[in-house]
This record gives sequence, structure tokens and C-alpha cells, in this order.
Amino acid sequence: MVETTLTNPTGIMTMAASPFEVPNDLRDFAERSVEQARKAFEGFLAVAQRTAGAAGDVPGVQGGVKNVATHVLTYTEQNVNAAFDLAGKLVRAKDPQEAFALQSEYLKTQLTALQTQAKELGAALQKSVTPGSH
Repeated sequence: MVETTLTNPTGIMTMAASPFEVPNDLRDFAERSVEQARKAFEGFLAVAQRTAGAAGDVPGVQGGVKNVATHVLTYTEQNVNAAFDLAGKLVRAKDPQEAFALQSEYLKTQLTALQTQAKELGAALQKSVTPGSH
């Protein structure tokens, strides 16, 4: 528990809990919720990957389309996992400053990742529409 020293109206110093302290029961509940959401997403992603794999086996679907779909699913998985990782860290943050630092780090990392993903996806899209490049 984070404690703060306060002076009451009589001039006596007292210790008070920080208003930002999250009770352990609530923190445990939040951690379980993040983990349940992660597992649900993993199930959804597995179905999406099987569906994308099956779509690539359909006659007339070009390899470039399957390649783009694979990129999109991979990036989705990476980005959602990064968000789940952030949520897990935020649940364990000790104070608002730590939460803000975690959020700032996440945003910097994700911006870099999204820039890289956009370049790679652009290249995959270009390749998928260029005749003879499959």
C-alpha cells in the first residue's frame, strides 16, 4: 500500500493510503480478466487463421491474396498481444506515473511497429497486384 504523510487540522502528522492504490482483489480480478480476454482472442485468431488458410485453397484465389491475408492476421496478432501485454502491466502499475510511463513506452513501440507493418503490407499488396510476381 502506498502511504502519504498528512498533517491533520490539529497539526498531528498521520499516514493515509494513496487514493491511487488499487486493492489486491480488484487487481487480481483485472489480471484474470485480461488473461481471459487474451485466451478468447487466441481462439478467435485460430479460427481466422484456419479460415484464411482454407480461402487460399479455393480455386481462383491468387497466392498474393493469401499472402496479404497472412500479413494482416500476423499484424493483428502482434498488435493485440502488445495491447494485452500493456493491459497486464497497467494492472500491476504501482502509481499513475508508472502507468503513464508504460503507456508512453507502448505508444512509441506501437508507432514503430505500425510503420514497419504498413511498409511490409504495402509491399505485399503491391506484389499481389503485380502480374507474374506471385
